[in-house]
Formats: sequence, structure tokens, C-alpha cells
Amino acid sequence: MSHVSEPTPGELVIVTGMTGAGRSTAAKELEDLGYFVVDNLPPTLVRDVVRLVDDSRGITQPIAVVVDVRSGSFFDSLQANRHQQVTGRPTTLLFLEATDDVLVRRQEAARRPHPLQAGGRLLHGLRREREVMADIRGDADVLLDTSNFNVHQLQDRIAGLFGTEAHTRLKVTVISFGFKYGIPVDADWVADMRFLPNPHWIPELRPQNGRDPDVAAYVLSQPGAGQFLDQYLPVLRTVAEGYLVEGKRFMQVAVGCTGGKHRSVAMTEAIAGLLREAGHDVSTAHRDLGRE
Repeated sequence: MSHVSEPTPGELVIVTGMTGAGRSTAAKELEDLGYFVVDNLPPTLVRDVVRLVDDSRGITQPIAVVVDVRSGSFFDSLQANRHQQVTGRPTTLLFLEATDDVLVRRQEAARRPHPLQAGGRLLHGLRREREVMADIRGDADVLLDTSNFNVHQLQDRIAGLFGTEAHTRLKVTVISFGFKYGIPVDADWVADMRFLPNPHWIPELRPQNGRDPDVAAYVLSQPGAGQFLDQYLPVLRTVAEGYLVEGKRFMQVAVGCTGGKHRSVAMTEAIAGLLREAGHDVSTAHRDLGRE
């Protein structure tokens, strides 16, 4: 007697975050990736949308719903529904944010008032929004800071996060950065490579970057580099296993050096390679490469 396996439910992505941080762009990209998208949905209706999509398109159809600050107190029901797993689907809460100055600039360019501005300054509306969204931000599975993204870069990041059918594997992003440009606010783990000698002070290596073989070989051959990898990778693997047990399927590891060009880039590629060997779905990003 043959057994027919049950179809795997499609992903449910809840998109929320700050006004001007890119919710509409994320929603459009998810739609292009095949998601059934509903914008500006009261959280209390998420279960109804899932049921209607299940009935009309089947449970394998991935769904994305966009929830914004206008939902107000309904956020409480959203968090309760997620924790109780009432939809029966793997669910990811994506929170988009950016710095105040970037959000102000974007809103002014769009010539649109903030929904919480209430006749006051735009900045006051943003600050009220941060207060309202604080709890749900802390509950996010994926926290994405779009301050340095243009539209195409945000689309690429969304595609990298949600454009694969391998929903059961942990998706790890290893990102290099320069401390002089600030630490990525969406990082789960931050590693500092400034304990290694800087290739910047070697004339023949200065114009290259950490993806070039000569720079990578120099960085990885330094005293302490191998020991760091030997001790850091088991920690990341342990955390990754715990994330999967707890239902978290995204992890972002940030690796920094002074300018984000040599040491952090080389170590980012090394860490990503070792995590891939361990069976994780890994992508890399070099935030500040070419910025100097």
C-alpha cells in the first residue's frame, strides 16, 4: 500500500516596519516571487486570508501580508496568532526599518504625511511609530535595515531571503562591514576582525580587497585567524541548531574591520564557506566594499 505524502504548506510572510522603510517594495518583490500579497491588512484578518487562499489556491501557495502602524492595537492579536501557530503555515515576521534621517528624506521626497504625524512634525510621527512598533520589532524573525539600500538592492535582498523553496533550512547571511560606517543594526552576531594586521598598510595589497586571493591568503595566515575560525564556527553552528529548534530560520552574522574592505571581507567569505560545508543555506554581502 503506497502512502501519498501531504503537501508542504507555503510560507506566510508578515511584512511590517517603519513608514518609508520599504514595505511596498518588499511586497512587490514577494509578489514577483509568486506570493499572494495582501497590503494594509488588519492582523485580526490574517487567519481569514490564509483560509481563503487555502480554499482557492491550495495550501502550497505562499502568502505575504503587509501590516503597518495604522493597525494600532491589533498588533497584539498578530503576535498571539504567530506564537500559537494558528495558520498552520511556516511564518516569518519581516520588520523593515531605517534611520530617522533616511525616513524623513524618503517621506519628504514622496510628499506624503506620516500616519501618526497628526499635524505635527514628520519626525514626531516617526518617533511615535517607533514606540508603537517596539514590541513587534523585538519579535521579528528578520530585521532588515534599509538605510543604505536603493530599491534594487532591497529587491535583491528580499529575493535572497524568500526566493527559494528550501524553507526548512536555516538561511544565514554573513555580511562584512566597516566599523567607521557603523555596526549593522540587523545583525544577530557581530565579530571584530581588527585584532588582525591590516593589509591596508601593505602597498601591494592596499588597492585589493578581501575577495582577492592575495589578501585572503594574507589575512587567513595571520596568527589568531585560524584559531578564531576554529572557535567561532562551533558557536555559530550551535546557535544555528538552536534557531531551527525554536522555529527561527534566519540568522545574520556581521564581520567588521576598520573600513570593511580587507579583513572583514576575507573572513566573511571564509566563515560563509565553512557554514556551507556544514549544510546551511548561506549568502554573503559586503556592505561597505567600494565605499572608501
